[in-house]
Amino acid sequence: MTPQLLLAFVGYAFVTSITPGPNNTLLLASGVNHGFRASLPLLFGINLGFCGLVLAVGLGLGGLFSALPVLHDVLRYAGSAYLLYLAWKIARSAPLEPGAEAAPPLSFPAAAAFQWVNPKAWIMAVGAVAAYTPTEGYFLNLAIVVLVYALVNGPCIAVWAVGGTLLRGLLADPARQRVFNIGMALLLAASLYPILMS
Repeated sequence: MTPQLLLAFVGYAFVTSITPGPNNTLLLASGVNHGFRASLPLLFGINLGFCGLVLAVGLGLGGLFSALPVLHDVLRYAGSAYLLYLAWKIARSAPLEPGAEAAPPLSFPAAAAFQWVNPKAWIMAVGAVAAYTPTEGYFLNLAIVVLVYALVNGPCIAVWAVGGTLLRGLLADPARQRVFNIGMALLLAASLYPILMS
């Protein structure tokens, strides 16, 4: 991998990681509803689960999707159904009564597994492997892509959890928090439009 290609990939990893999508919406909502510390398992699950997905795509899983195009539809509909379920859970998250305990956010294993049905994660992973992983010295280049994604993606998605945590004070009012949760659920559901319409 040349320095120019590496720099271009860092830019790709940054833009795809920092922009809104299902993972970042979940982290923002978790930051608001649970705080940063309680959102760490979700954050690490997303980061490591996504890097595992990139590695799997690079090791040949992407070829399986090329050989069996029906898998695209299976992923699209299964991922969309799960995203709608998560949106429903966020929308139904009731503001906490004083002294009450919130249900925990998505666990580390669940967040890691979610990457396998997250359509944006698949687009990011396939794009990284197809466009930024030279075939000469392929396995070393794939390792570099996975490592760079881990290093860039982690801080980018953490910004969303921190942002949600900072909004907690503003959303301390139960009515505002309810509106926020419904808004996040609608945004998560709206993120499915390009996936389902393609």
